[in-house]
Amino acid sequence: MTKKIREPHSLVYEILSSPKKRISVFRKIPVNKQGFLLLSFSKRLQQEIMNKLSNKELLKLLDYLDPDEITDLLQNINPRRSKRILKELGKEIREKVELLFKFDPGTAAGLMSLDYVEVNKNITFKQLSGIIHKHEKRTGKFPTVLAVEDGFLIGEVPAYSLALAKKGEKINKYIKKIPTIEYDSSEEEVISLFRKISHGKIVVLDKDESILGVIYSDDVLRLIEKKPANNLRKFAGVSEEENVLDPPLIKVKYRYKWLIINLATAFLAASVVGLFQETISKLVLLVFYMPIVAGMGGNAGTQTLAVVVRGLALNEIEKKTGKKVIINEILAGGINGIIIGILVAAFSVLWNKSPMLGVVIGLAMIINLIIAGFFGAIVPLIMKRLGKDPATSATIFITTATDVFGFFAFLGLATIML
Repeated sequence: MTKKIREPHSLVYEILSSPKKRISVFRKIPVNKQGFLLLSFSKRLQQEIMNKLSNKELLKLLDYLDPDEITDLLQNINPRRSKRILKELGKEIREKVELLFKFDPGTAAGLMSLDYVEVNKNITFKQLSGIIHKHEKRTGKFPTVLAVEDGFLIGEVPAYSLALAKKGEKINKYIKKIPTIEYDSSEEEVISLFRKISHGKIVVLDKDESILGVIYSDDVLRLIEKKPANNLRKFAGVSEEENVLDPPLIKVKYRYKWLIINLATAFLAASVVGLFQETISKLVLLVFYMPIVAGMGGNAGTQTLAVVVRGLALNEIEKKTGKKVIINEILAGGINGIIIGILVAAFSVLWNKSPMLGVVIGLAMIINLIIAGFFGAIVPLIMKRLGKDPATSATIFITTATDVFGFFAFLGLATIML
């Protein structure tokens, strides 16, 4: 479990903003805090720093981390080097890290901790106290106590029972059921299970139902908090590996491809406008309202996208509810379109003294917000169905749809009605 670190803000700022001084500043940080600071950085920054540290330096900072944290860091460096460093770790830690290395980091096994002990259901609390004491002496942490029978999980012995029970009493009276999940379950399945239970932990099982590890609520909360941040970056076409204080050239490297795609879609919208040059030349006033149509459609589409992606991330949207989500967003878009359309139409009538122009802009706004609701909902659902990240630069496609159809509706209605 990653611990919070409170380093002097100036040192962290220097690490992020000064590539030339990065390693020298990092070395000034106390070694017992270096690992936790590394875990708070992006993977790219972790790699950069770790690649410039010696094996001896890495081993020192890893000494203060849990096996799951060590695994997270060693997975970001050259496999040959990570194997050499693994050999230098203590036998018990090395065995745990080697076990964690076998699993996909994006699954339940990738989230699990090995901070637990297995005990037979028939032992006494005196025996249990001895087992816990040995674990604490070895790891410095109080473990989750899992009771087993013939190697299979029965449940958890709550920590509070140690204070309530007598030393000679058997633990089987205090065993409580604990949720389980298979090791290859996705992060989304883990989040979904935690949302359905009130328990603070889940046991990870192998296919043969043997115990592999424990996932704690703290780790899942960090995962949930991390997802929206990553999604926000992806909405804008910004890489999750990009840091806020990265040099300009690195920022360009991560962004220019999406900007080129956005440029192509902008030309598509412009070509629609080109179809109505004659109408625009006769009614120059239409140019004033075109950015309003495009802007409102884009904003409405992004709002819908954010809600749907959040629903997908938290497993609130399933196959059977997808259609309902789309219909609800279309209806919401239509109602919002009526509200905004009336306001814009009223402004047009009062300012331009043209009731018919007000009707055109009002109808165009209703149509465009319905389109925004439809595409804002269906784009992430389609991407999810195709196995793609539903948040990856989806705003590009949604704003293109609202621009193209919005301009077509507005200028088309103007051609017919004005």
